Amino acid sequence: MMMLVTSQESRDPEFGLAVLGQFRLLQGLNLLRIPRASQRLLAFLALRGRIVERAALAGALWPEASELHAYCSLRAALSRLQGTARMALATSQFELGLAEGVTVDIHHAKALARRLLDPAVPPVPGDLGSSAVVALSADLLPDWYDDWVLVEAEDWRQLRLHALEALAGHLTAAGRFGEAAGAARAAVRGEPLRETSHAALIRVFLAEGNVSEAVREFTSYRALLRDELGLEPTPRLRGLIQNARNTNAPVTPVPYR
Repeated sequence: MMMLVTSQESRDPEFGLAVLGQFRLLQGLNLLRIPRASQRLLAFLALRGRIVERAALAGALWPEASELHAYCSLRAALSRLQGTARMALATSQFELGLAEGVTVDIHHAKALARRLLDPAVPPVPGDLGSSAVVALSADLLPDWYDDWVLVEAEDWRQLRLHALEALAGHLTAAGRFGEAAGAARAAVRGEPLRETSHAALIRVFLAEGNVSEAVREFTSYRALLRDELGLEPTPRLRGLIQNARNTNAPVTPVPYR
């Protein structure tokens, strides 16, 4: 049975654990100083989102070490997590996890992304706007190079780029073109060579009747693609611009897939 490490459960502080942009552990509004080894421990538990056996945790965090040294490193990381910060953990003899009630930013961001991508669920007003763009724009633990971080970071990158493109589409359909452009530009910044992100931005411009902006974006992307990869945009993207040039009229937003 998991036991929360605290002397009085009713006085447990509220913790917020952030892994997007950079690692942060907050108690309310107070930023807690956490040693790097302890950061890795908390981040691993946050990304797993469940209770983890100590043996598996030690092996994942110190894969090159012997079993004995990995266990010693885990004990050291736990011992350095002192004071209030220790209360963010739930522990038993054989398992570790985050304490109940610890919020993790990426869990909320992933839920937002999945809602935006679900065609069966109309977006609620709270999911549309600048706060959603911010939540979907941050990389997962940048400058961390552990294998378990890199795998999770790539999964999150793909999810958030798709969600930003979908957000741009939702905002365009609602006639909120400035916010839609912001969402599409955030996707472009996340991966400058990704055609669907540029297509999302071009569709925003076309929907509001700014054909010149759409052509300028297409021309810029085509030059980047040629310079970096020696490739041309797909016929679908070229056709989008050609149709706009021919009709010179606002385009009804539809998914670019």
